[in-house]
Amino acid sequence: MPDLNHDLVRRIVREALEEDGAFQDVTTLTTVPQEQMGRAIFLAKEAGVLAGLPVAAAAFAAVDPAIVVSNAVEELPPGGRRTVITLRPGLHDGAVLEPGTVIAHVEGPLAPILSAERVALNFLQRLSGVATATKRLKDAVEGLPVRIVDTRKTTPGLRALERYAVQVGGGQNHRFNLADGVLIKDNHVAAGRARGLTLGQVIASARAGAPHTLRIEVEVTSFEEAREAVDAGADVILLDNMTPAEMQRCVAMIAGRALTEASGGITAENARAIAESGVDIISSGALTHSAPALDISLEIEAS
Repeated sequence: MPDLNHDLVRRIVREALEEDGAFQDVTTLTTVPQEQMGRAIFLAKEAGVLAGLPVAAAAFAAVDPAIVVSNAVEELPPGGRRTVITLRPGLHDGAVLEPGTVIAHVEGPLAPILSAERVALNFLQRLSGVATATKRLKDAVEGLPVRIVDTRKTTPGLRALERYAVQVGGGQNHRFNLADGVLIKDNHVAAGRARGLTLGQVIASARAGAPHTLRIEVEVTSFEEAREAVDAGADVILLDNMTPAEMQRCVAMIAGRALTEASGGITAENARAIAESGVDIISSGALTHSAPALDISLEIEAS
């Protein structure tokens, strides 16, 4: 599994809990005694790919610092106040879920479980949805030499977590932010043309000004633009909203002089035809901006 920055996770989770008023949960404070114990289960209600267990656990830990995450059932000591999350044996981020799969048991003081429930579920459902959408796209191109990658079309503040979920689903990541690489898009080209520059001259300007360690990627929408970009020395040509036939023609013309990336309107239904055009990369913003949350519930059994 890819690494998560746990300090970042704790910060994001803390902000989400504060947004939700979890530390002043008036409903739980007025209806559930602090000494009441309980248990709950995380239950998958549809098929998909699990992602975000460490983030969900961090939500409970922020509300109840005595939390324990275990791969085996732990007995609570008499009068014990800790919360124990027991993962189903062998289950981890990246696992394929079926409807009815019990993901984990949570046992301990009921009040903090209830206060953290919504935030924990929001992260688990959201990230599992991203991982599921990624795996669906990855499966569609199985056996073909193409990479599935995300884009910067992420939920503000959650980019690191959503990119993690893309990796869990079998995909890879595009540049993290605007400082990570040069990507000359249509509006950059339009700004250059307004100053009388050609596409080649815009590329030359980027090459002269950017660090030598960064690739120059250029978005194009036609065969002619693709040829101008590769002739000007672009490292990656992004073929935007082209048909598979148009992509295949561009790939043949580029002939390995640059990497080729297909983007725009990518779905599980058309991904294989696009991959068969010979492109090296397929990028999809829908992996993060449109992935439906996976239906997962937390069901309480009060004691």
